[in-house]
Amino acid sequence: MKISLVIHGPEVIDSGEAKIVLEKLSLLGEVKAELGGTMGKTAVLDAGLEKVIDITRHLKPSVCIEYSFETADLICLLNRGKTFETGRIFGSKVASRLKEPEKKPLVQIESPGCPFGKLIPLNKKAGNCIEKLSKVLELSAETPLLFHNSVCLKNNPKTGKTRIIREVSGVLPGENIFVNGIIIGKALSSEIRIISENGFITAIKGGEIKDHGLEKLHNYEKRDPVDLARAWIKSGEIRRIGSLLPEARKLNASARKSGSTFRAGAGNVVPGKVVLIDHAAENTYELAAGADLAVTVGDDTTAIAGDILYRLGIPIIGITDGDCDNITCGTNTLPGSVILRLEPGRDDIVGRRVKQELLKGQNSAVFESLFAFREKVLKLAELSIENVFEY
Repeated sequence: MKISLVIHGPEVIDSGEAKIVLEKLSLLGEVKAELGGTMGKTAVLDAGLEKVIDITRHLKPSVCIEYSFETADLICLLNRGKTFETGRIFGSKVASRLKEPEKKPLVQIESPGCPFGKLIPLNKKAGNCIEKLSKVLELSAETPLLFHNSVCLKNNPKTGKTRIIREVSGVLPGENIFVNGIIIGKALSSEIRIISENGFITAIKGGEIKDHGLEKLHNYEKRDPVDLARAWIKSGEIRRIGSLLPEARKLNASARKSGSTFRAGAGNVVPGKVVLIDHAAENTYELAAGADLAVTVGDDTTAIAGDILYRLGIPIIGITDGDCDNITCGTNTLPGSVILRLEPGRDDIVGRRVKQELLKGQNSAVFESLFAFREKVLKLAELSIENVFEY
């Protein structure tokens, strides 16, 4: 039997559950594992599983499953939700996006290392495999959840505007709410509805809006609309736990990428490619391809992207202003990096100047001297700098 294992999120990897499930599934046949989504890539690297779990593609879990329908006899979706219900809701949403949901047996393996861990059949064909999976994985089966459409579209005949109401499931009070990787508000209850009109978010029912986040989401004065119905929405932390695997965090970033590490020093004329990561930490792996140095804009972006780039051996120039939402824990910064702490509200302004004046409006450029580039950033930001942290 050919089995495709689509793994979602860092928690199921950090907890060690993914490795155990892989070993158990191999008793049933040939297993190919792939990460669905992006935020689990760091966990895969920390666990030393990059040769076992494919992290080369940047695909949503539903897309991974549809590709797997063509090559596998059985597809399993491995997830670890905050609770069993949030995990089950996630699985039902993934299944609802499939074009041909009954093509091959599809089973969700939810939180296998937790007391509430269960197998959830996500289509009718899954019934043929549940008994075998239950025995091998030592998990009982649960009835699937009927999908509830979380998106409501309304047209206002008076204004001519299209209103979208998006219900967000599995939210806990106090959690940050992300839209396309940007924090746009905070939950005040477990019942959250985000409302947009003609592509612009106007309210969060059950939560409070972070105005600065909406500015970022809609690209400031450009006022770019967002399709709320298709947007990537999540709540909580980017990575809720650190790796529990004994072999994890075996990182040797300097060995991962030799010869290109940015080091500040007099007379340094090492050339290299510089990339800009501006409030898009979830796309760090893609944006940083081939980079020798990254400029990260925003406190949380600098923390998350810097932690990812630490593993890849890429130093950063972080542009921050102390407006941190604490969306992750236990981050690292590669030696040779520098983080600028600016006056409140200045990180976005300086970030835009770096893009326009130094990168000529692009998100990447090649420079003859990385050290000279760093000095130009410091010069450009000098009137706003409160502190400089060198690593």
